[in-house]
Amino acid sequence: MKVSIITISYNSASTIEDTIKSVISQNYSDLEYIIVDGGSTDNTLEIINKYKDKIFKLISEPDKGIYDAMNKGVGIATGEIIGIINSDDFYIDDNILREVVNQFEKADTDAVYGDIVYVDREDISKHVRYWKAGEYAEKKLNYGWIMPHPAVFIKKEIYNKFGLFNLDFKIAADYELLLRFLKHGMKISYLPKTLVCMREGGYSASGLGRRKAGWAELKKAWLVNNLSVSRFFILRRILHKVNQYFV
Repeated sequence: MKVSIITISYNSASTIEDTIKSVISQNYSDLEYIIVDGGSTDNTLEIINKYKDKIFKLISEPDKGIYDAMNKGVGIATGEIIGIINSDDFYIDDNILREVVNQFEKADTDAVYGDIVYVDREDISKHVRYWKAGEYAEKKLNYGWIMPHPAVFIKKEIYNKFGLFNLDFKIAADYELLLRFLKHGMKISYLPKTLVCMREGGYSASGLGRRKAGWAELKKAWLVNNLSVSRFFILRRILHKVNQYFV
């Protein structure tokens, strides 16, 4: 099964090399690597070009935000399976893609997901919190549960059937996309291990104002999919995240 991995970047010189190395070192040969850069003005492109022989496609141009960039990557991907790992993140070991593909084959599924660990931005050996996704149950969605997007791999045919990232969402389009796919019956399989290390302090977590805007978009995701938002939805989601610091 061919796997397409997409990395989104913008002025990511301090972190993207870790991302690239973690992808190209995977012990899985049927892989195409796509990087979609938003027109970086630092030396991000210089770093990327060090590995150009390992990169299937590089796009560097202005975009309408990270989700527009993700849509570009999905659009040109030719793999049967698509994974998206951003330029702050990296795979925890070199066997991730092999294990993911094995899970696809064993479970006969549309998507495979695992866990992520948040690491300190400056000291990536320091684990800050652990997102153990656990097995899927539909009722868990009412408590704010969703798979961790950087650790989700989805067949391209699902994007073809149910659409790309909704650009009306600026912060939570990944949540809306996964919710939409699940409500349309996407079959998913849990791989119970940490797949991705994610640097703490991402785009959606930068400041109280952005957090509030993100919560509003989570509710909006339910409404645009003709779903009723459960009572205390946001509070339940917050409590779930707090628990990640004590795992």
